[in-house]
Amino acid sequence: MCTPEETSLLQVEETFLALLGRINTLVFQPLLLVEEPSNVKDQECLRLLLQLSEQYQHLWDLTQVSLRTLRQRLDSPATVGLHTLHLLRSPDLFLDAYRRYFVIYTSCVAMQTFQKATRKKSEFWRSQRKALKQFLTSVILETSGAAGLPHILCQPLTDHVQQYVLTLLRLADAIGEHHSARELAIQAADRFVTLQSFIRQALDEASATQALWETLGNRLGDALCTADRRLLLDSQDIPVVTGPVRADRVLLFNDVLVLLQGHSFQTFDLKLVWVDARHDKKQMPNRYGFHVITPEEEFSLSAKDAQDKTCWLSTVSQATCQALSGKRDIPVLEQDQNQEGAQPPASRYCLYTFRTEDRLRLATYDGNWFWGKPHGKGTLKWPDGRNHVGDFHQGLEHGFGIRLVPRGAEDKYDCYKCHWREGQMQGYGICEYANESVYKGYFRDNMRQGFGVLESSPQAPQPFKFMGHWDRDKKNGYGVLEDKDRGERYIGMWQADHRHGQGIVVTQSGICYQRTFHADKMVGPGILLLEDDSLYEGSFTRDLAYTGKGKITFPNGYFLKASFSTGVGKGFHTQGVLETTAHPLDPMHTCKRQLGLEAFPVESRWQGIYQQFREFVHCNCPEDAQEAFLGFHVQTAKELRKSQEYLFCDRSNPDEVSAKIKDILAELPTHQDPESLQLYLQKALKSSVHPLGKLMKLLTLAFQATYSGIGANKHLLVLAQEEVKHHAQEVWAFYQGLLRVALERQGQIQEESEDTSNSHPEAYRLVLPIILSCFYPELFMLYMLYHEKEDNLYSQGIADLSLFPDTKLLECLDVQKHLWPLKDLTLTTNQRYSLVRDKCFLSATECLQKIITTVDPREKLEMLEKTYVEIENTVSRVLEREHKLPMDDLLPLLIYVVSRARIQHLGAEIHLIRDMMDPIHRGGLYDFLLTALESCYEHIQKEDMRLHRLAGVHNQKALWSQARERCKAGPEKQNSRAFHCAVHDAVPQEDPAIIQG
Repeated sequence: MCTPEETSLLQVEETFLALLGRINTLVFQPLLLVEEPSNVKDQECLRLLLQLSEQYQHLWDLTQVSLRTLRQRLDSPATVGLHTLHLLRSPDLFLDAYRRYFVIYTSCVAMQTFQKATRKKSEFWRSQRKALKQFLTSVILETSGAAGLPHILCQPLTDHVQQYVLTLLRLADAIGEHHSARELAIQAADRFVTLQSFIRQALDEASATQALWETLGNRLGDALCTADRRLLLDSQDIPVVTGPVRADRVLLFNDVLVLLQGHSFQTFDLKLVWVDARHDKKQMPNRYGFHVITPEEEFSLSAKDAQDKTCWLSTVSQATCQALSGKRDIPVLEQDQNQEGAQPPASRYCLYTFRTEDRLRLATYDGNWFWGKPHGKGTLKWPDGRNHVGDFHQGLEHGFGIRLVPRGAEDKYDCYKCHWREGQMQGYGICEYANESVYKGYFRDNMRQGFGVLESSPQAPQPFKFMGHWDRDKKNGYGVLEDKDRGERYIGMWQADHRHGQGIVVTQSGICYQRTFHADKMVGPGILLLEDDSLYEGSFTRDLAYTGKGKITFPNGYFLKASFSTGVGKGFHTQGVLETTAHPLDPMHTCKRQLGLEAFPVESRWQGIYQQFREFVHCNCPEDAQEAFLGFHVQTAKELRKSQEYLFCDRSNPDEVSAKIKDILAELPTHQDPESLQLYLQKALKSSVHPLGKLMKLLTLAFQATYSGIGANKHLLVLAQEEVKHHAQEVWAFYQGLLRVALERQGQIQEESEDTSNSHPEAYRLVLPIILSCFYPELFMLYMLYHEKEDNLYSQGIADLSLFPDTKLLECLDVQKHLWPLKDLTLTTNQRYSLVRDKCFLSATECLQKIITTVDPREKLEMLEKTYVEIENTVSRVLEREHKLPMDDLLPLLIYVVSRARIQHLGAEIHLIRDMMDPIHRGGLYDFLLTALESCYEHIQKEDMRLHRLAGVHNQKALWSQARERCKAGPEKQNSRAFHCAVHDAVPQEDPAIIQG
């Protein structure tokens, strides 16, 4: 059964729909029947009327739906429940529609839209006065019907809302407490009561705002008046005084705070207004004052008593909250339970254009704010085209950021992808310049500082690449410059962007020289090494023309002391003495002369790299500064981005990287024993996110920039060798620094090392074998070039010896026949022992060949030891008893194995192993075996030995007597026989004992 109240509600809706239809015909249709206005104000009025009409139509449609559900209910009360009524099921739709309508309606009232719209049709609206009276109950139309339009478009709707409230409450009472729809009716009535409060508040604000515009005058009114702006508080009604900023009047709107002073005014967007209610006697002597903070100004507002202060504070806070939420259709004084007493957040996201601040004048910031300052992530744009995207702290660029700076008339920019600190570039960054050159390195105070790499575009007129140290935006200290146009590389000292001090120049043709430079000019005598191994000592030009007095030492030992000169059209002139007397030539003075050893002590090179990592440890490895100290990797575009829309930086996630440093430091102390530590270092040095791995990457790049390509010159071998060893010590020192920080975070103290020297034996034992692989290609190339002549002789010797069958070679090497492993030879029907080749001592040969499969000197020595063991095992198998080879038998057998292994560049391998092996092995087993291998290598080079072999001489004892003597003297102060016994005692052990003298 339906209640009478439902029938009453049906009649209310029918009456209201009929009223809406008549209002639409008599009011909205004539209002909108106008020509397109030409001025901006009239266009704004028409826009508001169109919006109001659209929302009016929406209310009409909504009421029709409500009426339809009511009729369905009344027609079928048994099957259609009360809860299906649209008014009960979806009251929020009604509230939203009415709120939207009255927001637009109050905008029309505040902007005097109805008066402006009817002004040109005053005669028409005067004629409609009688027709419009039917809609009004409390307003008398004396002259024109236009004066009643605001009431006609408001009063019927407010009356209808009141009818909703009364009817719904009666309906709730009629259906009883136990009905399921009773709660829906009560909730709907409460919502319409709230709507009534909203309408009254909105109408009051609109009336007050309209009155304000009329009192302010045309100029101020036009400047401040907007459709959505409503007056909330006026200092003329509730007095407040400003300070230190002077103002005659303070106006608080729903979107801005305005200070009026005479005919001028200042506006402050409420989204960017912070209010501090704490009382500070120094700033505010009046205890009823509060502090107002904006992006560019700070001032105080002082009330006359606590009540007025509370009113201003609460209203400003609530207005700010609603301005931030964007819900300006909700009145400020509407006290919802969840909003009462709410304070605006200190952190906000807003757009603002600075007006007066010097550094940011006319710049627009779009991002996060905190108490009046850009704080967090944001974008800053200047009118001149500069653009900064990144992190901010207390108003300054702080953290990672990308800055575009326009250059020249063309649409080109310098793009800085860098870390910032207090508004300055600080730490690692990448800059793509407008001329398409790229800098990757460190900055300080907006200038390049520390280690960095500057590389020009390949298409530049003079392409180059510089890697080294920078000071105040200029090349300063040790660095390497590759001049791709001249095909040469400079390695040495710099000052103020000029080559200054000692330097080495290596050319593409293989020529290299060492000179003293002063402001890019060569001064004083120098050393010039030619590709044919001639040596010149004296002065010469950059084009390598000899000048003044000098000395040329030729590869054959002759030398020329003379004065040299050149002239235009005169050719090359020299006058001096050519010494042709046979002198023993010191290869270390000519073909193997090393450059730069005294000029660049290894400790002074690449300090720009080490310094960043030392500072990181010194600062106790801060997580938030890890990227700034250690750098990041980013893909640099082949062409510089031409537009700001391409502003980006595809780098690894900084949050992930920062989080890893905690895990790294937590894990470090768990790897203390040597085996675990070595495995950990292997992993860390190869990791792209571990500080050790980042240090290793920079050192590798510096090494390649110096010694690869043009820099692959034999006269730089020792320079490179020193660097590798020093890098191992620095890596170990950095690991120790990280370990100290890790232990301190766990409340532990790092144990002092018993070794007080600077030798760092762990660097050789643990670090050097790991990092050697990073430098190995360039380093081994230098060894190959340095030992090229010896390796050529060795290769020729190997080629000669490969012509011999196994038995013939064993015979020529004077290997006793009872040691020949003929049992290992499998002959076919037509074969003889004298024709078999490469079959004897095959296991030892294969073991020795593995020496080139690893870069670790210790592993190479282990392969050499296994080769020795395999030789002895083969002999023992032949003799069918355990046999210890004396040195007289070992050396020829080892020569045989070396000749059959055919290892290329064996001289380079031997010397690299000796130079890079752990010093603890010197004078021990490995040293002895390496000396024996070196003796075999030198023995195979000898031309007279090869000739004797080809002549069939069987007794070769005299030929390698020197080799045996060298092996005996290999381990320092060793008796050959006693040492040999010690070697045999050590061979069966897994870890060979180190025998000291």
